[in-house]
Amino acid sequence: MSIPGTTSTPTTAPAATPAAVPRRAGSLGPVGLVLAGGISVQFGGALAVTLMPRAGSLGVVTLRLLVAAVVLLVVCRPSVRGHSRADWGTVVAFGITMAAMNGLFYQSLARIPLGPAVTLEVLGPLALSVLTSRRALNAVWAGLALAGVFLLGGGGFSSLDPLGVAFALGAGAMWATYIIFSARTGRRFPQADGLALAMVVAAVVFLPLGIVESGSKLLNPTTIALGSAVAVLSSVLPYTLELLALRRLPASTFAILMSLEPAIAATAGFLILHQALSVPEAMAIALVIAASMGAVRTQVGRGKVKVEA
Repeated sequence: MSIPGTTSTPTTAPAATPAAVPRRAGSLGPVGLVLAGGISVQFGGALAVTLMPRAGSLGVVTLRLLVAAVVLLVVCRPSVRGHSRADWGTVVAFGITMAAMNGLFYQSLARIPLGPAVTLEVLGPLALSVLTSRRALNAVWAGLALAGVFLLGGGGFSSLDPLGVAFALGAGAMWATYIIFSARTGRRFPQADGLALAMVVAAVVFLPLGIVESGSKLLNPTTIALGSAVAVLSSVLPYTLELLALRRLPASTFAILMSLEPAIAATAGFLILHQALSVPEAMAIALVIAASMGAVRTQVGRGKVKVEA
């Protein structure tokens, strides 16, 4: 699998550094990393919905990005020296993409339920899987996942707020872009250093929006505590795990694995937001799981494939 702008040289760091902690998570395997990240981000999203009445959607995103940036800076202690202009350009683009993806998605959550929002958002990675794949079989898995995505949305989204739908689709486009820049950043920076720097960019970009919408509400201790939990679940853990996974997993396979997100979101919605699953929604979950399993089996059959220049 080829992603323009990446290199095939693996990066390493001493095991004794704090930044090496995320690396050991790679023992789960790239597929396990993706699944763990998906579970974390969707339960974080469900928690964020409960926080929105306190801080607003833009305020929640601001807290999420700020706390995540601080945590990653402390843990990774990234170096700002020795990087090329292209490296910094990748980090800045990655950070802006994360800010846009989070902002658009949380705007959609303020208008439509979690399940349909994630269902629409996942269309971005699915489109990427078809566009970047070199095998016709991957298009079959993507098509199967796409059928499940629409089934999970009830066969149509005409009853949803149009602006919420537009925000979710925009978040999906940013998600596809995020996959590309996450892979590039992972190849250019050791461990999660690039992710930490990109998170700082995202937080700085989004901070004025959060202040305008929420103001002093962001300083409430309870809001800060809940926002910190959202940051860890929705940003720190999943982004680190996904960055590590993309070092060893083709973007096409990774994108199809993202089709599991609506199923995970539906589960999180049921457990935290008390949103029950219907029979069609359960069938949709089965379809996206089958598609993801097929994508993984196809990848295993090809042997280890690196993201290369």
